Amino acid sequence: MNIQQLKERIQEVVIAHRSEIEGLGDKILAAPELGYKEHATARLVMDMADKYGLPYESGLGVTGVKIWLKGAKPGPTVALVGELDAVVVEGHPNADPDTNAAHACGHNAQVAGIMGAMIGLHESRAMESLAGNVVIFAVPAEEYVEIEYRSGLRKQGKITYLGGKPELVKGGHFDDIDCVVMMHTASAPEGKTIAMSPSHNGFIAKLIKYQGKAAHAGGGPHLGINALNAAQISLNAINALRETFKDEDSVRVHPIITKGGELVNVIPSEVTMETYVRAKTVEAIADADKKLDRALKAGALAMGAKVEIQTLPGFLPVKQDPNLQALFMDNAVALFGEDQCEEIGHSAGSTDLGDISQLMPAIHPYAVGASGNGHSVSWRISDKEKAYLVPAQTMALTVVDLLKDGAAAAKEIIEQHEPVMSKEEYLDFLDSLFRTEVFDGEAL
Repeated sequence: MNIQQLKERIQEVVIAHRSEIEGLGDKILAAPELGYKEHATARLVMDMADKYGLPYESGLGVTGVKIWLKGAKPGPTVALVGELDAVVVEGHPNADPDTNAAHACGHNAQVAGIMGAMIGLHESRAMESLAGNVVIFAVPAEEYVEIEYRSGLRKQGKITYLGGKPELVKGGHFDDIDCVVMMHTASAPEGKTIAMSPSHNGFIAKLIKYQGKAAHAGGGPHLGINALNAAQISLNAINALRETFKDEDSVRVHPIITKGGELVNVIPSEVTMETYVRAKTVEAIADADKKLDRALKAGALAMGAKVEIQTLPGFLPVKQDPNLQALFMDNAVALFGEDQCEEIGHSAGSTDLGDISQLMPAIHPYAVGASGNGHSVSWRISDKEKAYLVPAQTMALTVVDLLKDGAAAAKEIIEQHEPVMSKEEYLDFLDSLFRTEVFDGEAL
């Protein structure tokens, strides 16, 4: 069987298992779980590995699962990555009624896609013709939510980082992987099948607490220090800063107030906020972060309140490997036609694949199988073939091209790739981002 025949056989296998692949995606959609809690979703992945007799490791980074497909000869290891977790979207028709978790970003399709690729590669016996290994990696906690909960896990020593892929890097679970391919479901551009963005924003996260002084809101407001007013002044200052951000840096700052006071007739003595500081480069993130801290302190200074600013590492910007991207797009065009594949602009969203892309060749293309706005009640899987089967086929065929001919293409991509940092440098950098500062506006 030549390579083209092998690719055709993989496609046939994926199509033959369509109901199984779509059924898995639908099961995950119906039972969403938040990051570091995805035990049932991980169980579905393990059950499918058991069904096909494939070895795996579980409990990685709390809930991650790593399934192995061994090639006929030694060679590089390619990971196909899918994310287990959901996001919080109250009111979504598929939301969990207790947690408001919902797959309003398509991670259920990611997992279905990598498991479909696993079936295609295994049942076609493709690995007998390839050099190297494939890891099917279902990973936790890509959505950076429930920051307080995850900070609690960190205090308990159960995790070090709030994002799943950084946690897996810390645990050594990417040490034996040489390059990474993953796909995300998207709702645009309409009418297309595959889209590729050259880059994504990174971000850091902030937990902010204003501390004032309670007093009777009617009888003695002058005796209090209004923490809510301090927070509002800081929000106005942040808005005033927006014109100082350069367009090319794609800066996004989007704070929310998570606690605005206790009772309407009491001057708010404690107000809490959360925000991300996103940008296209690490340098732009650092610049926006410095300005944001000034704005937060300005609110405290104006009202004579205290502000505690806790900064946490988020995700690094995505750096797509151009050679891996080109090989992937060649397969996408061959499968679906050039008119169905489109390169789009920079994405201001963030993903912890950015962290992996700093360490090894990685790509993050999109399968256009959804409709509506991501992270909203309107998000839907509108085309199961594009959402579930297209990723399975495209990723499996990309693996074949990477690992055929003694893994020549994979070896060349790995050799030509220049990592931004080593694992040790990366972990040191993340650790340097943890900081807490208290500013007392009343003391000045």
